Amino acid sequence: MTAKERVRESIERLKAEYPDAICSLTYDEAWKLLVAVRLSAQCTDERVNKVTPGLFSKYPGPKALAEAEVSDIEKIVKPCGLGHTKASDIKKCMQVLLSEFDGAVPDEMEKLLRLPGVGRKSANLIMGDVYGKPAIVCDTHVIRLSNRIGFVKDIREPEKLERALKKLVPPEEGNDLCHRMVLHGRKVCTARTTPACENCCLSDICAKRI
Repeated sequence: MTAKERVRESIERLKAEYPDAICSLTYDEAWKLLVAVRLSAQCTDERVNKVTPGLFSKYPGPKALAEAEVSDIEKIVKPCGLGHTKASDIKKCMQVLLSEFDGAVPDEMEKLLRLPGVGRKSANLIMGDVYGKPAIVCDTHVIRLSNRIGFVKDIREPEKLERALKKLVPPEEGNDLCHRMVLHGRKVCTARTTPACENCCLSDICAKRI
């Protein structure tokens, strides 16, 4: 089985296993996803979802966050870890969003990367989830599963993996596949415990059954 064949078969099986391919971060506006994904660095989405309602209640728009004191933002986001750094990035991000993009979250990689605290992972998430554009979000689950299952071999640098997967995954499937790989990585093909290969829908086509 070639890597492309393995990817195509995995897409269909993961669709059946996880029909709802959605982002686990809670948001209803694009700028809120920008904030939430910054908070999610080295933090669980579950914890982020507990913190953001209070943050967005106090600061209901980019302008409010852009004008807030970093120390005040930090008090709210501290449970997500790296409080000062994340608070500073959020304030700067909202300032640039207002000054360069009139408060509208851009839908292009190059423009998104101009926002403080936004890397390719965040930018791809915005493009895929908010704007429905082709996107490959290379988080830790996608990196681990891509190598284990056999989509790629020994590619763990996110940008290199993104480029490799774009050659294998149909553009319209990329964003949803990444969401499903995250769900599968949390539930079955885990990192910190022994993967539940006996319960895996991909076990017979996996290159590295553990």
